[in-house]
Amino acid sequence: MSQDAQKTPYNPPALEFKSSTFSVPVLVLSSDDQITVEQQLLAKIQLAPEFFKNSPLILDVQELNKHNIDVDVAAIIGIIRKLGLLPIGIRGGNPQQNEQGIALGIPVHSIHTSSITADTNKPKTPAPEPETKDLLQTGTTLITQPIRSGQRVYAAGDLVIVAPVSAGTEILAEGNIHVYGALRGRALAGVQGNTEARIFCNALQAELISIAGNYKISEDLNQNVHNKPVQIYLDKQTLVIQEI
Repeated sequence: MSQDAQKTPYNPPALEFKSSTFSVPVLVLSSDDQITVEQQLLAKIQLAPEFFKNSPLILDVQELNKHNIDVDVAAIIGIIRKLGLLPIGIRGGNPQQNEQGIALGIPVHSIHTSSITADTNKPKTPAPEPETKDLLQTGTTLITQPIRSGQRVYAAGDLVIVAPVSAGTEILAEGNIHVYGALRGRALAGVQGNTEARIFCNALQAELISIAGNYKISEDLNQNVHNKPVQIYLDKQTLVIQEI
């Protein structure tokens, strides 16, 4: 029998579904004033244009519906797209709003996400859809390899990194984050709502920091703590950055 005849044919499936964890920003509307929404959203985008460029976004209208404030979903989606954001879902909507979203190719989301939330005064967010490295073991996850631009790392417990963390990365943990070096990119601790989580680093150079959905971008950080060893924690829903 020839060598070619002994080869096993390679017939992989054409596709497969896999579970993964993503951090998706949520735009929570608290006003139905389209002009105000557009102006405030544009102002935030101009603060960090690379963050918002082609960023995915979930539109949340539950606050408006709680107060019986009607909103033109199609118009808001149009504003979001006009400003270069990519709406990928709507949540908190009533049946009519959900139908509007679906008609525009926007699926209905009813899940709780571990993403950054935002209102018209504080929209925000990360992230390209780059190479993803999901590390889901519980306990402490130790990373000894560099986290390069475009990578996303997720840990179900604490995350300890003893290697460089480059700009353009995203590191997420359900527990604490420890970076023994310069912290660049985006760091999100307590992503499942753990308000006791903390972020520790030897040199704060992050583009975004977040604990349990409460966040600050680099423009909001006091320059007195830039490039210094700090710990970051929540105090009554306020992010505190303290030198260590």
